[in-house]
Amino acid sequence: MFGVGVIGAGWLGDVHARAWARLRHHYTDLGVAPRFVAVADSVAAARSAAQAKHGFDTAYADWRDLIADPEVEVVSVTAPNAFHREIGVAVARAGKHLWIEKPVGLTPDDARAVAGAVTEAGVHATVGFNYRAVPAVAHLRELVALGEIGTPTHARVNLFTDYAAHPLGALTWRYTLESGGHGVLGDLASHAVDLVRFVLGDLDRLVAETAVFLPQRPILDPDAATYGHGLGAPDAPTGAVENEDFVAALARTVDGTLVTLECSRVAVGEQNNYGIEVHGTRGLVAWDFRIPGELKLSTGSDYANQPAQRLLVGPGAGDYARFQPGAGLAMSYDDTKVIELAGLVRSIQTGQAEGPQLPDAVASAEALDAMVRSSEGQGWVSTRGAAPTSG
Repeated sequence: MFGVGVIGAGWLGDVHARAWARLRHHYTDLGVAPRFVAVADSVAAARSAAQAKHGFDTAYADWRDLIADPEVEVVSVTAPNAFHREIGVAVARAGKHLWIEKPVGLTPDDARAVAGAVTEAGVHATVGFNYRAVPAVAHLRELVALGEIGTPTHARVNLFTDYAAHPLGALTWRYTLESGGHGVLGDLASHAVDLVRFVLGDLDRLVAETAVFLPQRPILDPDAATYGHGLGAPDAPTGAVENEDFVAALARTVDGTLVTLECSRVAVGEQNNYGIEVHGTRGLVAWDFRIPGELKLSTGSDYANQPAQRLLVGPGAGDYARFQPGAGLAMSYDDTKVIELAGLVRSIQTGQAEGPQLPDAVASAEALDAMVRSSEGQGWVSTRGAAPTSG
């Protein structure tokens, strides 16, 4: 039995708690039954709701009290980005295992600090790059590695959504550099970079452009702002948005593949339009998050006029068989978090790292930092990265 603590009782905290509850359903071989020891959140209503829903024994207003709780063995960190470094380091130094959401802080130094603390403490950790856990993405990676589309030549990754598209979206912590970091880069482009690294390997250099399309937002009463979303009044005073709504980058991997990455949080008409498309010398393979169990695949030797097929992945692709018995039965975002968690639990049990690790978060943060520097300097910049993990 694992003593579980969750820091942050918003949407992602709820997702983490649900994943812990479902672990024994899909991974009976792990023999793990979580005990919901404690939840921590500064908002009393959120704490109470989490306790009522998931049955946490204790609720703390201060996350430090949760980490100090001797019954807590593994900690989920779903707090706002600005707290990731302090909390992540404290969890590791307390000798507790760590499940932390991306982007692991606001800067590469933040991610490095957490990574260093985890290594020094000898605990296990995983990071919330859950799109690599989608069975179809795992199969896409395998197809590319096996040469089914030939040698990769160029790829495209996009993450478009509309969560910040409303002009009355309130000026909460998400839109400040101090609390929210570089906006869409940490929220979405961090996932885009990880998908590229997972499928094609590390980035070598890039050139990028960023933009703020809604430069002013209404100021909301702090008591009314919960987890970074909410609408302000049309006549409310406004403040300046400090971080990016949009980023586009052209990059080259260490193996020479050209990649375009484009991410927007203000894309009206788009809801979670996330995907990756890889072209090779004799084919292509593509995945769309909104149809998570499908791949678009073109292989063969016709080249011109070569058709693409709709491939429904099923048992045999990643951990699909843990959830569904046959192709065509869709999996969900929540399922990917259960897969992510299972990797962490196996790491704890076997001592062998599995799934996205802190070095992956460092590499993603370095690429995001390169995008910011490129946009400011209007030119190509190199990016230092770590080798992608296998899980």
